[in-house]
Amino acid sequence: MRSVIVVLALACGLAHAHKPSDSYLSIQGEAGLVRGQWDIALRDLEHGIGLDADGDGSITWGELKRKQAEIQSYAFARLALRAGAHACPIQPGELLFDEHSDGGYAVLTFSAPCAASEVRYALFFDLDPTHRGLLKAASGTAVLSPERPSAELGKDARPAWRQFLDYGFEGAWHIWIGFDHILFLVSLLLPSVLAATGFRPALWEVVKVVTAFTVAHSITLALAALSVVELPSRLVESVIAASVVLAALNNVWPVVRRGRWLIAFVFGLVHGFGFASVLADLGLPREHLLVALLGFNLGVEAGQLAIVALFLPIAYAIRDTWAYRRAVVVGGSAAIALLAAVWMVERAFGLQLGLV
Repeated sequence: MRSVIVVLALACGLAHAHKPSDSYLSIQGEAGLVRGQWDIALRDLEHGIGLDADGDGSITWGELKRKQAEIQSYAFARLALRAGAHACPIQPGELLFDEHSDGGYAVLTFSAPCAASEVRYALFFDLDPTHRGLLKAASGTAVLSPERPSAELGKDARPAWRQFLDYGFEGAWHIWIGFDHILFLVSLLLPSVLAATGFRPALWEVVKVVTAFTVAHSITLALAALSVVELPSRLVESVIAASVVLAALNNVWPVVRRGRWLIAFVFGLVHGFGFASVLADLGLPREHLLVALLGFNLGVEAGQLAIVALFLPIAYAIRDTWAYRRAVVVGGSAAIALLAAVWMVERAFGLQLGLV
């Protein structure tokens, strides 16, 4: 039975194949002893060391257990705890299994007999520079990346301004690597310059779309992050993919020619739940909850504005060309619709079609 659970969880994870690579590291210190738990995605471990022994596309509990020593060796070689200038020897514990919203995770428990003051993290950085380690400790939360691979432990929680900046950066980063959100926005923006009589009307059309999308996802992001409203992850991710399909197909066979801002608002409500799942993974600090939420949301908006700033001048400059009207708007939208349709089927039915 346990093998079946692991297989199903991995299939669910494959349906979210575009999701950024994250692991979840929790560390608690008490009287000279550190205890920790480290959740690492099976799909990432499969990529890093290989878990699927028989190559059938599924990972059973037996396959996971047989790789326990190799998993622990691989992971803990890329994690270091330090007490001042001295290294803290990490003692691996039990290997467990857990299921997150995006699939199955190996859970590594560990301890270290020291009062650690710093954690240094390097898991998967050599394979995937977008990977993030999401740290929870007594000092608060931190996002570990190739640019910031270490964090201090055991100190007071970081000040509000630092939390604001950290979560703002993560908001901007996740809109840039959230390809479904980007493709939805781009699909709505592609025709915005076609009917405009000048740059200012084109800009106004873009502003309406982006503002509607921003207002909508800000509402549901806040509601979900504060646990006021919760929706199943698979439903949210499937509808997000469907929204990309519909927005792109509308450029190929126009049904809604005006009022694209309304489409942006309606589906933006669903995209907000998608952003909220990212924020839930990062973890909101209790002491600065609203500050972190505001920072993340403003970071998302900054990321969107960067996309618009890049898109609009180029699109407006070439809007009268055949290449833009046919190859970019029609051909590009058809390609986006196909890719999003694959995502939609994968997410809705837990499949891996092998096209992305």
